[in-house]
Amino acid sequence: MKFIQSRDNGAYKQLVRLAAGKVRDELLLEGVHVCQEWLRHQGQPLSAVFDADKLQRSHELQALASRLDDSACLCLEASLWMKLSAVAGEGQGVFFRVKVPRPPLPARISRNCLWLDRVQDPGNLGTLLRTAAAVEIGQVFISSGSASAWSPKALRSAQGAHFALDIYENLDLQTLAACLDIPLAVTTLEGGVALYDTRLPPACAWLAGNEGQGVGPELQALAGLKVFIPQAPAVESLNVGVAMAVCMYEQWRQHRCQ
Repeated sequence: MKFIQSRDNGAYKQLVRLAAGKVRDELLLEGVHVCQEWLRHQGQPLSAVFDADKLQRSHELQALASRLDDSACLCLEASLWMKLSAVAGEGQGVFFRVKVPRPPLPARISRNCLWLDRVQDPGNLGTLLRTAAAVEIGQVFISSGSASAWSPKALRSAQGAHFALDIYENLDLQTLAACLDIPLAVTTLEGGVALYDTRLPPACAWLAGNEGQGVGPELQALAGLKVFIPQAPAVESLNVGVAMAVCMYEQWRQHRCQ
């Protein structure tokens, strides 16, 4: 494992560029759990970076390092580490440098999946990914105009769920709808049936919309399944992450409990 003490080191300069989002198709994953999830689903990272002080004290970091190719591991002096970390305080002491997974877009869409139409808050987006993975949804299709699925805030919110999913970004969802072999499902107050009175299909494309404007009208018109979530009249609407969680878990409950 190589130890780096100088900010003029070439490898450290590359890490600074990565942390600033200036390297195309690569990113830094920060935190023990997220890095463990990468190892579990994706295998070895391009490289691993440890805070030297924390690595010396932490059995958890030492266990993680023991699973890695030693020649791909770097150790940073603490002051250099703190300039990279996006986490308040000192962080957890580990980064993985990885390539952003870019799976090929499927020709047809027949598996249970999640569609995101201009979801702009990366925290909401990460929560949606985490919930999708929790109910065994494996594909997420994200429109142009949405937050980046790979932004630091989305990664922190999803807590490693990214690596259990095939994520497709910057899509024209209206055009992509022609590839659907399953119903497009949306929550709506107009023309929808109560979620808990509906026998949901075993596979559909759950469509979540923009936080302020909801799902675009053109996509709404393509939905073959429209449901609403019953709620008290004092509340006008639910957060997009909450609404989709209710729907996806109800579908999972219906079919998992058969």
